[in-house]
Amino acid sequence: MKRQQFWHLIETARAQAPNPDDAGDVARRATSQLATRPAGEIVAAQQALWDLMADSYTSPLWAAAYLINGGCSDDGFDYFRGWLIAQGREVFERVVADPDALAELPVVRTAAAGGLDLECEGTLGIVWNAHIKATGRELPAGAFSIRYPKLDPSWNFDFDDHGEMTYRLPHLAALHLM
Repeated sequence: MKRQQFWHLIETARAQAPNPDDAGDVARRATSQLATRPAGEIVAAQQALWDLMADSYTSPLWAAAYLINGGCSDDGFDYFRGWLIAQGREVFERVVADPDALAELPVVRTAAAGGLDLECEGTLGIVWNAHIKATGRELPAGAFSIRYPKLDPSWNFDFDDHGEMTYRLPHLAALHLM
């Protein structure tokens, strides 16, 4: 499965979801759709998913996740990126290019007002769960590879430094630090 096909899977799941902002529901629907595909296509989807995870492994996005969720561990950053993938291709690409653009999203504004975290571990299991559902077996070993890029050293500062975060992510800081 190519990346474009994976995005189509996510967009279809979002279109079917009563509330497309519910990333968990989007992940469940994407899992169900993917489980109807041939096993080889399901396995190939794992690489597409993890390529997106690698593309979104950036220091500025990690800082944004830290602001939004009031902290962000390694696993928390994975779950945040899972949430981001469930938002669809357009949002994903815009936010990876400019993480401060998250502040424009109504779901982010609503979460900020309610003190809610934005994360979706379920997105990371879409392919795994679809393969089990379709075949009764776990994904084969070596179904994907991932090479995370090096993080930008210019973002190697304490994310609790409100002045630095306000300077670098002003719109998100206005939502979460003020």
